[in-house]
Amino acid sequence: MDANGPQGTLARFLEHTQARRIGVAVSGGSDSLALLHLVCDWALTHGVKVHAATVDHGLRSEAPSEAAYVAQICEGLGVSHTILCWTDWDKSGNLQAEARAARYRLLADWAKSRNLESVLLGHTMDDQAETLLMRLARGAGVDGLSAMAARFTRAGQTFGRPLLDVRRQDLRKFLNARDVAWIDDPSNADPAYDRVRVRAALATLGEIGLDAPVLSRVSQNLAVSRDALRWQVAQIAKDTVTTDRGDIIVSLSDIAAYPDEILRRLMSEALMWVSGASYVPRGRAMTRLVAALRAGRGETLHGCLLRMSHGKCRISREWAAVARVVSCGPVAQEIVWDRRWHVTGPWQEGLQVRALSEQGILQVPDWRNCGLPRQSLLASPSIWYGETLVSAPLAGWEQGWRAEISPERANFLS
Repeated sequence: MDANGPQGTLARFLEHTQARRIGVAVSGGSDSLALLHLVCDWALTHGVKVHAATVDHGLRSEAPSEAAYVAQICEGLGVSHTILCWTDWDKSGNLQAEARAARYRLLADWAKSRNLESVLLGHTMDDQAETLLMRLARGAGVDGLSAMAARFTRAGQTFGRPLLDVRRQDLRKFLNARDVAWIDDPSNADPAYDRVRVRAALATLGEIGLDAPVLSRVSQNLAVSRDALRWQVAQIAKDTVTTDRGDIIVSLSDIAAYPDEILRRLMSEALMWVSGASYVPRGRAMTRLVAALRAGRGETLHGCLLRMSHGKCRISREWAAVARVVSCGPVAQEIVWDRRWHVTGPWQEGLQVRALSEQGILQVPDWRNCGLPRQSLLASPSIWYGETLVSAPLAGWEQGWRAEISPERANFLS
């Protein structure tokens, strides 16, 4: 076995794992199919059970047949296979970002239901290099140009990318040697897509030494700088930020002396925490926000309200951003609302979780005694039966119900 080849790279990645059950995300493309075969080979000699899943986002007509092909491959390998369908998109937000968040959420839920210690993804060195060039063309900063993490946690589940040091061409050689066919997405040859044009440019850049290994190394160097900045922001947050039932409160005097870049990072993290979004606001919007913060001026951004009072900036969810967010589910099941609230209580048929709203707050006796501002309460999770308010937990009218921030978001920047 070549220590620097795909098999050796995977073996090093999994060298110290204690996992007995591992998941693999498989789309049917060459990278993920190679990963599946590599993991199955490794698992045979390590007593590990392999499970596979394919996510169908419902965005391409070819997706069901591709998933069926992966199922056929898995059957031949003796691997259990599950097709995960994304069906709950409300047509809001950025499609690519929402699809990516849904993919991780579906994979995480699947992995937890099968007690999988980790889910492995087929990203390669080529993906790393292509992503850096695409983001460079968009004027990205340190974060956008930094390498993908080899290991990370999303939606409470551990994920891994064991092939970030492996070239795609080597994975295809591996598959060809086994006579394994992969699915080529037609869009991969369509120059209308940025990634296709970047792949063509990468071939030319290689002639002057800017090949995938070099660009991957650059992204790894930038990741070191990114992690140092994140650590610094986390330390600053300990002294300048508090949380209050889903809101974030920032001391304006305590952050005034910090550079704009630190404030931008701090506020980006705060906006993602409050909104439940998995992506940061765009750079120009954040530049305007930092200027407003220094001027003590309120703003609305990323589905959040920023209000200044008594030397503090309170960041809360904007009611308009959650006005149409509705969650319901089977009786006695915990419900997730607005991607960050876990709601539990005496469920019965016909109940829904919605924002409290102006209509609801009128039905809450003594809401002013709860200590949360009115604007925060309007966007808070509440339980409804038709147009009748059943419970408003954050407004102090629990009626046997609880609303708590999801565990993975419970502590800001920790």
